[in-house]
Amino acid sequence: MEKEIENLKKEIEEIKERNRKVELDKKWETSTLRKVCIAVLTYIVVIIYTILISKISNVFLTSLVPVIGFTLSTLSLKVIRNLWEKKNV
Repeated sequence: MEKEIENLKKEIEEIKERNRKVELDKKWETSTLRKVCIAVLTYIVVIIYTILISKISNVFLTSLVPVIGFTLSTLSLKVIRNLWEKKNV
């Protein structure tokens, strides 16, 4: 009987640990830092790409276009997801 109780305690602790990891993953997926990092990395890649393929006079300004588009899409997806969840719950 004691062994079963110990096994159950161990399983509960494993479940709690897994839940902590899942909650942390969820927080990261919605964090502002993650969104900013993605935007900055996208901007850097677009700058490099633009420099390599053309001689645009203002590379830095031109490179903002896809970053703004991407950022707006990530912000709007949250609204769309909320609407979807309300409909499917």
